[in-house]
This record gives sequence, structure tokens and C-alpha cells, in this order.
Amino acid sequence: MGQFSLTSHQWCRFDTYPGTYIVGVLSFSQYAYVEAFMNQNMESWISAHINMVTFFHGVTKIIVPDNLKTGVTKADWYTPEINRTYREFAEYYNTAIIPARVRKPKDKPNAEGSVKIISTWITAALRNQEFFSLAELNAAIREKLKLCNNRPFQKKMGSRSELFTQEEKPLLLPLPATPFELASWKQATVQFNYHISIEKNHYSVPYEYIKQKVEVRITKRFVEVFYNHLRIASHPRIYGKLGAYSTVESHMPKDHQAYVKWDADRFVSWAAKIGPHTESTVRTILSSHKIEQQAFRSCMGLLRLADKYSSKRLEAACAKALSYTPYPSLKSVKTILASGVDSVPAEPTKKTSDEFGFTHGSDYYGRKH
Repeated sequence: MGQFSLTSHQWCRFDTYPGTYIVGVLSFSQYAYVEAFMNQNMESWISAHINMVTFFHGVTKIIVPDNLKTGVTKADWYTPEINRTYREFAEYYNTAIIPARVRKPKDKPNAEGSVKIISTWITAALRNQEFFSLAELNAAIREKLKLCNNRPFQKKMGSRSELFTQEEKPLLLPLPATPFELASWKQATVQFNYHISIEKNHYSVPYEYIKQKVEVRITKRFVEVFYNHLRIASHPRIYGKLGAYSTVESHMPKDHQAYVKWDADRFVSWAAKIGPHTESTVRTILSSHKIEQQAFRSCMGLLRLADKYSSKRLEAACAKALSYTPYPSLKSVKTILASGVDSVPAEPTKKTSDEFGFTHGSDYYGRKH
């Protein structure tokens, strides 16, 4: 590809050696980067690119990859369709992705030639060794790669490493302050509780988007939500216990926001002043809701029943509700109070045979029959 001058067009060729390692080569110096992976999925493909530009200490203006399905959604010489994550990588590093044509090795001759060199100098040299981890294999590859890059050229002066350091490295584009963060995309529907579910954890979005389909960008650190290409929410990614919620106050409807300054301890403390059965009922209501704020309305409604019926009757109603079920609700307590069942004395429990004394004393067993 000599028609491109070094200063105006930097090229980085990529090729893959079937299912084993990925090779990146700079066109002018032929300085190479090699890394082994377990597969050729998106995570491996993008990780190889990130590690490669870090290894080169810079970015080329153009990257010419294989037409690998992982990176290229639709192969077309004029208008290739690049995978969304791969396109984000290119935009982040301010480089262009121009895939080689299918079955056209001359579009990336340096990568094709480097695969042969790597096969000879690295793969063949390590073929009889055993490695018990991918990290161990890549450490051995780096040692052989260093020797390969420092090996003198046969037909010209210097080596790949010398040519790269003296001529090519100063012309690479600078790296961003932080490496690109691998992301995956999913589609989700906003539920009626104004949350979306991602990997069994839940993240809020503005309640106006309830029932709408949104695009979700997931990285190791963040979950970002987009609607019509506009970001509408961002959360730190939740790890650990499944079923957890990340809720932003501004995403809530106004009537939910009214209870944000309240917390569970405050409701429990209020209920405890009325009585132990009221406290138990409030604790039950709080534990029955996945989102704590959604339980506050029920707790508030329950405790305000004391203003209408008195604290004494509320405590009695909660005791009655707890005698029916271990999971009383606001509705059940209201029904008990409205019907006056809380004033009905509890029925005496039936005595067991032991309580009636249906047992024989020592005299019975001591006498002769």
C-alpha cells in the first residue's frame, strides 16, 4: 500500500490466526503486536485493539481489519457496516475503520506476511511447551515477540523496533487519558415502576418513559439508557446481590418524591410509639416492596389511621390482622377498622387434653389391676 505517504496516512493492519491469536502490524516499520485469546468474540476483539494501541503508545489514522463478523456487521467495500461497539472504539481513538475486502489479502499484505513470521518465530517456538493459563501463554508470546521485533531486517538496515522508534512512533496520534471501556448494547422496556431490568438488577429512568423501548449501553462500571439516541439516565453498575435497585430521585413521579426524605427507620420508630403490633405490620409492609419508597405511601396511610380511629384501635386492628396472616397489608387493617372487628374480643382457645388433666396419676400406675 505504498501509495499512502507516512505522514498523511498511517496504516495498522489486523489479521487473525484461526481461533488462537490476533496480530496487529504497523505498515511502515512492520512493528508487530500479538496476543492470544480463547475466542474471537467482541470482548477479545476490542481488548486486542485497546492493548495494541497501548503497546504502540499511539493510534494510527486508519485501521484495516479483517472482515470478521465480530467487528464488521455487513461487508461492503464502499459502505461497510461496522459493529456499534467497534465504531465507538474508532470514534474514541479518533481513527477510521476500513475493513479489507473479502478474500483480498493484498489489502493488508503486512498483516498477512506477519502471520507467517509469527507462525515461524512464535507459534513454532512454543509448540512443545505447556501453558496452564492464558496469562502464562501471553507472557511467553511477549518474550518471543520482543525478539522478533528486534531481529535485524534481511534486506535493509535496522530492525522493526528501531524503525518504529525512530520514524513511526512520533507520527502516531496521542492516546486518550484513559483507555476505551468495552460496552455492550441491549434493548429494554421501561416498566410501570419506571425501572428497566438488566442482568436481574433494576435501574430507574424518568417516569415519562414508562412502556417505551430504550437502548441500554452496559460497561463494567456504568449502565446508560438512551431514547432516540439521547441519553436519559446513567447509573453505576450494580454488582453482588441480584434484584437490587438503583433509583434516582428526579426519575420519580412527584407523589413518590414526597417520601424521599423519609426512610424506613422513621416509619418503624413512629409505629413503635403506637404499639408492637403496629410496628410489626409496618416492618412487614416495608419488606414486601422491592423499592423502599413505594412502601412509604402504604406506611403513611397505615399510621394515619390512628388519627381517624385512635392509636388504641389501630394497635388492636394490627394485632387482629397479624393473627390472620403473617403478611398483613394496609387494606386488611383498614377493613378490620371499618368493620369494627378490632373491637370483637378474641375467642378463647380450646384446651388440650393435657389442660383438662386427662392423664393418670402415680396412684393409677401404682395400684394393682
